[in-house]
Amino acid sequence: MTATGRANGKLAIEGGSPIRGEMLLFGAPAIGEEEIEEVVRTLRSGWLGTGPRVKRLEEDFRIYAGAKHAVALNSCTAGMHLALLAAGVGPGDEVVVPSLTFAATANVVVHAGATPVFADVDRRTMNLDVSQLPSRLTPRTKAIVPVHFAGRPCDMERILALARPRGLRVIEDAAHAIETVAAGRKVGSIGDATCFSFYVTKNVMTGEGGMVTTDDDAWAEKLRISSLHGLSRDAWKRYSGSGFAHYEVLMPGFKYNMADLQAALGIHQLARVAQNAEKRRRIWRIYDEAFAGLPAELPAPEEPGSVHARHLYTLLLDLDRLRVDRDAVIAALKEEGIGTGVHFIALHLHPYYRDRFGLRPSDFPASTEISRRTISLPLSAKLSEEDAADVVVAVRKVLTGYSL
Repeated sequence: MTATGRANGKLAIEGGSPIRGEMLLFGAPAIGEEEIEEVVRTLRSGWLGTGPRVKRLEEDFRIYAGAKHAVALNSCTAGMHLALLAAGVGPGDEVVVPSLTFAATANVVVHAGATPVFADVDRRTMNLDVSQLPSRLTPRTKAIVPVHFAGRPCDMERILALARPRGLRVIEDAAHAIETVAAGRKVGSIGDATCFSFYVTKNVMTGEGGMVTTDDDAWAEKLRISSLHGLSRDAWKRYSGSGFAHYEVLMPGFKYNMADLQAALGIHQLARVAQNAEKRRRIWRIYDEAFAGLPAELPAPEEPGSVHARHLYTLLLDLDRLRVDRDAVIAALKEEGIGTGVHFIALHLHPYYRDRFGLRPSDFPASTEISRRTISLPLSAKLSEEDAADVVVAVRKVLTGYSL
């Protein structure tokens, strides 16, 4: 539904007509007939757990990322947890993470028994502010976890230059960054391990799921064993056509493995990754052109030599030019029929991390400012140009209507 002629109407939240009658969901996935048919074939095969489709997705992704190993798991969170354990992170250790990130990035550090040490982000890129890293490193630091926010690559060259001489492990949170290239290098082939998300809103999705890539043979073996109860042989090997084989419990592992039902989706999602990226790129250009001049700051341009995965399109609202706060803008867009997201409320502002570590908003000024102003707009391969036009009209209507 295109509603170009209604941009100057009364806001729906104040009694006017909404731009859309049906809600445009934020982050709805694009699912093709190939995925549906593959799921049906999986059901008919009788092999629903970890099996041949998981192995196929691992191999396809390993090649795509340019890594030696790829291990499929039930979430990116599981991948980060296991990668930290593979790095030997435990009680008494510290791990540096950005303050502006999803809870999982820091939660897994706590689950490993270590202490997350927060660093502020660069206000422009919303990625880890590398200039702050030296002041966050101590003799207890064991690893750094850079987050490629929204699909924009971190400055991996500078991060590695700080980490390598100190013997620190670099575990990348690439939940937003499947297509990302950092200074000519594919994300997934740079750090000691890279953790990807296949959650339902992600650029490649399996409903729930994730992948860890690494070039380290020992790490890959640890990831595989620890992801399935610590067993010496995984379910595929134990129950494949070659017959039952006994296993040994080598460690108290976890239930983090991916199922073939999930991989059935991912195989075809990955095959269309470039096609879907181009669709999001077109929508991104539409947004950039349409929102110039509004009381909001657009995402920073893509850096030369890099590839932005364009997972999130985030505006930073200019609250000094608006008569309402960010949450009121979200509510108004909802009334216009447009779903939005917030990425993120920084972790130092949440009760657990704020109270446990005695953190204050002023400790991380860039993350605090972004947390108040950021709003993410619908951006997925499922969006039609008509949908994008509705987003444009609604955003312009709301921000113009609330302008001072």
